[in-house]
Amino acid sequence: MALSPLELRHLRMLAALRETGSVSRAAQMLCLTQSAVSHQLRALEEHYGAALFERKSSPPSFTPVGKRLLRLADTVAAELRATEAEIQQLVGAGAGQLRVAVECHTCFDWLMPAMDRLREHWPEVELDLVSGFHTEPLGLLRSDRAELVILHERPADTDVALHPLFRFEIRALLARGHALAARPWLEPADFAAETLITYPAPDDMIDVIRRVLRPAGVFPRRRDSELTVAIVQLVASRRGIAALPGWAVAGYVERGYVVERPIGPEGLFGELYAATLPAAATLPYVQDFITVIRETSFLTLPGIHLLGGADG
Repeated sequence: MALSPLELRHLRMLAALRETGSVSRAAQMLCLTQSAVSHQLRALEEHYGAALFERKSSPPSFTPVGKRLLRLADTVAAELRATEAEIQQLVGAGAGQLRVAVECHTCFDWLMPAMDRLREHWPEVELDLVSGFHTEPLGLLRSDRAELVILHERPADTDVALHPLFRFEIRALLARGHALAARPWLEPADFAAETLITYPAPDDMIDVIRRVLRPAGVFPRRRDSELTVAIVQLVASRRGIAALPGWAVAGYVERGYVVERPIGPEGLFGELYAATLPAAATLPYVQDFITVIRETSFLTLPGIHLLGGADG
């Protein structure tokens, strides 16, 4: 048999295809083009002389050859994680602390699964959340009160290492039968006579106010609530309308508790980033945490799009 072209990247590609259910989503998860993933698949299939999965099935139905390669991928991934963790222990880099501070209330929906996976990968790392609301989260890095912060926009500061996470749409939430539900999208003026139900945060931290309503000179009444489910219930009870990440309310919309509409004809989109000091960005467990956040979010949050790789 000819020399095998099989590499670690091929195994990761096959695992991503299984996890995401499509070539296009696997490509996005791996930060590759769809054509690059297709090329890798073709190269393996040509080498083995067999298809790896059924092209017309959704999600992909793997052939016996594809299933065997997936078993190898799982074995190699587990061995690789264990080996890297052992090596880091040997060189004294497998322990440390990772204090995480968040700006957004909805972050906990995807942050908790990522933290659980990090504990599995790095049991010697002391993992903690920095509690409370922080108007200057980057100050936590500089004052040694956190190693990583989650930001809702790209900062202007150049002394931090920025790790792009994902982009998502912010949708307007309305009660079923609300007059505005007949609109294809909501304009700033549509909020004027409504009560805007938000998380308890300053105006500058709420995208719909900062980027849509305030520039248009619209200042609706506000009502705050700490919990997403409470905001949804207030909207459903016609106490007001809200603007929340689509992935955070998708389940409520699917069950018919509320309806959603775009904000503006092009929609309103938000982005999330992680930031660390440059020195912390080189720590293996911090790098792994960023990867885990991106992977778990992409696989569990509907409608998100991963942003490009880290930049310093």
